[in-house]
Amino acid sequence: MKSTPQLARTIKIAVTVAASMATFALPASAEPAGRSGVSSTPVFVQTDNTRGNKIVAYHRAADGSLHRRGIYGTGGKGGILKGSVVDHLASQGSLTYDRRHKLLYAVNAGSNTITRFSVNGDRLRRQQVIPSGGTFPVSVTVHGDRVYVLNARRGGSIQGYRHTKDGLRRVPAWHRSLRLNTTASPEFTHTPGQVSFTPDGSSLVVTTKAGGNGIDVFPLGSSGAPSAKPVVNSKKNSVPFGVTFDSRGRLVVADTGPNVVLTFALGRKGRLTLLHDVPTGQQASCWVVRAGSRFYVSNAGSSTLSGFQQTRGAVLKPLGNTPTGVGTVDAAVTPNGRYLYVQTGGVGAVDAFRINRDGTLTKIGTTDVPDAVAGEGIVVI
Repeated sequence: MKSTPQLARTIKIAVTVAASMATFALPASAEPAGRSGVSSTPVFVQTDNTRGNKIVAYHRAADGSLHRRGIYGTGGKGGILKGSVVDHLASQGSLTYDRRHKLLYAVNAGSNTITRFSVNGDRLRRQQVIPSGGTFPVSVTVHGDRVYVLNARRGGSIQGYRHTKDGLRRVPAWHRSLRLNTTASPEFTHTPGQVSFTPDGSSLVVTTKAGGNGIDVFPLGSSGAPSAKPVVNSKKNSVPFGVTFDSRGRLVVADTGPNVVLTFALGRKGRLTLLHDVPTGQQASCWVVRAGSRFYVSNAGSSTLSGFQQTRGAVLKPLGNTPTGVGTVDAAVTPNGRYLYVQTGGVGAVDAFRINRDGTLTKIGTTDVPDAVAGEGIVVI
């Protein structure tokens, strides 16, 4: 098991080696003005650029290839956590889609704000930029008319909002400090990684990475307010980072401490019970996405994706590792589970894959994202 300083060095070494081989990467996909078979199924990618954060909009064609359609400023700036190389936010869920209201939420870590866009196909319209209620927002989650943002610095915090017809309204009583050790070095491994609603909206889950070595669960009251204190589920040397949920509402977590994928049952009172764990065999296994009964983990230090098939119960069976571009970070899957898109922070691009019937991945191509080296945040609608 690697300590967090060793983990940081592993990522830097892997990026340096992979970058030297970048000339052998697949060329970026073409971006024609029009093409038969192009459907109105957009993919949005966040740049997290410190000079001005932007969302780049792409059409997804019938064959899964991406074609750029527009670039939209968030009205805020990206940010960089100290020690980060390919993942300046070191988080999952920094760009989130509200399907019910057709809204897109983006964090502006360098400005301590979040931005709300209305979505019309592959077009965005900026509606609101609002303070995040803390310092360095890195993740945002939505359920019904409730929105919560995770702030990474100064011990970490969550702040809740209500969606109204006039925009987001911050609810002061929905703020909670996490009191994590976020000042330890390297900073990017000690800040919290993600905030997520449970599928039924009854609780919030927060991964604390090395700053707390655990997963905090905030049960929510009928008003939407979090419990005064979280239920802390911690374990020495654990560095839980990204989360998702299976079809039965069980929590699936990428833990980059031992580089394993964990499956938990979540009790009513916020206690987690470990049901299964499986190693990735890779380095810096941080992000995880679901495609039906399959799960894919991004390994930033190895520049690979690890696939897993959920079999009986909570057991995950390895499907193998697939190479990506340099610095595999945040990923998203199409609603029909046929395509996977992953950001490669070392080169500022998106790799597109077709998900085969057996769960293996076939690469479609690579698309450059302007000014997005080490950027994070991707949504497929």
